[in-house]
Amino acid sequence: MPDSKDQRLFKDIISSSPNGIIVTDQKNRIKLMNRSVEVFWGIDSDSAINKKLEDVIPEFKIMDKLDERIFKIDINDKYYYVLPFQMDADNGEKDTVYLILDIYENKLLRSELSYQKEMTRELEEILEGSFDGILVTDADGKILYVNSSYERVAEIKKKDMEGKTMKDLINPVWMPNSVAYIVAEQKQPVSKRQTVKSGRHIIVTGRPVFNKKGDIKKIVINARDITEIYELTEELQRSREMGKMYLENYSELAGYMENKGKNPILAASQEMRSVLSLAEKVANFHATVLILGESGVGKEEVAKYIHNNSLRSEKPFIVLNCGAIPANLLESELFGYEKGAFTGAMQSGKEGLLEAADGGTVFLDEIGETPLDFQVKLLRFLESKEVRRVGALEARNIDVRIIAATNRDLALMVEEGTFREDLYYRLNVVQIDVPPLRKRVDDIMPLASLFLHRYNELYNQEKLLTYEVTKELEKYPWVGNVRQLKNVIENMVIVSNNDYLQTEDLPWVTQEMRSPSQKMVGTVLESSENLSLNEATEALEKLMFQRAKETCNTTREIADKLKVNQSTVVRKLQKYGL
Repeated sequence: MPDSKDQRLFKDIISSSPNGIIVTDQKNRIKLMNRSVEVFWGIDSDSAINKKLEDVIPEFKIMDKLDERIFKIDINDKYYYVLPFQMDADNGEKDTVYLILDIYENKLLRSELSYQKEMTRELEEILEGSFDGILVTDADGKILYVNSSYERVAEIKKKDMEGKTMKDLINPVWMPNSVAYIVAEQKQPVSKRQTVKSGRHIIVTGRPVFNKKGDIKKIVINARDITEIYELTEELQRSREMGKMYLENYSELAGYMENKGKNPILAASQEMRSVLSLAEKVANFHATVLILGESGVGKEEVAKYIHNNSLRSEKPFIVLNCGAIPANLLESELFGYEKGAFTGAMQSGKEGLLEAADGGTVFLDEIGETPLDFQVKLLRFLESKEVRRVGALEARNIDVRIIAATNRDLALMVEEGTFREDLYYRLNVVQIDVPPLRKRVDDIMPLASLFLHRYNELYNQEKLLTYEVTKELEKYPWVGNVRQLKNVIENMVIVSNNDYLQTEDLPWVTQEMRSPSQKMVGTVLESSENLSLNEATEALEKLMFQRAKETCNTTREIADKLKVNQSTVVRKLQKYGL
């Protein structure tokens, strides 16, 4: 007879069992019913005690008529196995114990286990079939898995790696440090060049895998032969002068890299070739030119190109940003003033920009920001070529070419009455439209290479672009155009710890990784002014899939999270290069 402590333990085991358990006396009256039975059939165990089993669960009547050791019953369209057996009761009689198993749940369990085993086999086959070397360690650098390709790329025998830590493999000659320890320290992806035993150079990239607490649980290391990357991508070069070689190759393709003036323009796309062709054509005519385009597309560079290819190239080229100067100072800045013309004026007076540029070119940027009274004075100059300083009685003739630019719709402003119609037609003798960077994708790569080369020299760096980064640059919408691209390249040269720039080094990817999804959506909305609905939708869709991938381990989990089919997840991840 078990003591009271054993009885309590026995009851606790029965109560917590995932299988159903019913105990009846010799008259088939229920003595005990555990929680699982209540869950199976919605029966209140307290009300069932001392009632006949067949009265509470009619399906159990068959137990008296069958001479089998295991029964199968159907309750509420679900099948259960019932295993009855007898045991001695305290009163000397025989109690019957019914052990009930949920067939459906067991099938699910077996099916899930089978699926997991199959997925594990498939994953191992995929990893083993990878052309790149793959090695997995824990947070302390202990090697958990290594495929055969890693043995080939890193030139380390698989048997010499299994069961060891990366510290065991460190060699002062060909591997002075392991990328695994750098990743563990910095808690972010890291790429490094390494030299293997034979003297070949390889790229080793380590990526951390975090648990729910934000701690590193695994580090996945990918090893590639640099030469193989160059052969596959064809855009990358084989030397540390890759940036310079990029520029030379793209200049041959574009035909616009020859230094015709002080500020050559790199243009590989047909769209920019057309712009420069028109600019070169009008360069030696005296007519005014109106350059239109979004902010940051390079309107000033086109104006310089016109000046440098004209007969005025040896004369001054002066820029006046009309939007950056207060309206009450525009006139004195452009036309100059006499001494004592107004309070605060210099006693000697001041020469205006038009006079300073005599014989050359004045570039009036953001002309759409000028007030109407200034527009009248500018129109008069364009008609007469006479400059009258503020406070002066006499005017003087000067020879200056005017090139104006704006990112605003001047024709609409004319209709609204905020820009003079006569000035608009006087400025718009020749109109040059500079397309946004997203509509001249062929220019992105050569421009990125040009800026990378410049900032490498400026900051004494030797950063190189990877194929993955160039593809991301070409897909990005570039709301800020060339100016934004220039800033992005400078940011990566300064901030990135990688010799080979990775997609994680791109500022918008870094922002997405560190910010909540609401901020990412807000970023898309804020930058959607110059995007079509389809472009904005795709940008948001990409962010959602990228965010889901960071928190989910499988495409099935991503599909459940986003409430879409798994096939849709696979297709979208491939589409966005995730």
